[in-house]
Amino acid sequence: MKYYLDITLLPDAEANLGFLWQKVFQQVHIALVDNKVGDNESAVALSVVGYGDKAFPLGNKLRLLAASEDILQKLDMQRWLNRLSDYCHLSSIKPVPAEVKQYARFNRKNVKSIEKKAQRRAVHLAKSYNEVLAYLIEEGKSKECKLPFINVESQESKKQSGQGVSCQFLLFIEKTLFDEAVNGKFDCYGLSKTATVPWF
Repeated sequence: MKYYLDITLLPDAEANLGFLWQKVFQQVHIALVDNKVGDNESAVALSVVGYGDKAFPLGNKLRLLAASEDILQKLDMQRWLNRLSDYCHLSSIKPVPAEVKQYARFNRKNVKSIEKKAQRRAVHLAKSYNEVLAYLIEEGKSKECKLPFINVESQESKKQSGQGVSCQFLLFIEKTLFDEAVNGKFDCYGLSKTATVPWF
């Protein structure tokens, strides 16, 4: 990843950071799908610059990175974020600094809902769903996922329903730091199970 552009979120009284992350990330995802290079594969990666921020766990900036300037120009994020222009600022495309010392992997962490877990265990243990659910709620209080997340609207379920009805889900994002770059593929959320992005 040699080039990047930053998208800074600009919250106000009407639109908080959580709302803006949802709307901006949705548009980024649609842009990545529209420009995919393979089945659910993107040439553009995502970096959550303010990950772990005390005020808001995802911070107020996301960074898109690519191997070439042309890839980011072709993505044309200005067009995708046009209706949100009052709430976000796009930087110009810049080269990644040469002195990067760390790399970060941002991957999607699948967190199963407690209800689905209770259904499976109830069948497996031949116990009532409510009994298993109550146990899991009590047991899980200390095990709740603490990772930052984005509320995402599934475009696939909207398409499959044929009626424009969408399904919302929480996309949990995990960050891991590395001393060296790791190559790999990025999905259409800009996330990867293996690949890293420059962390600066």
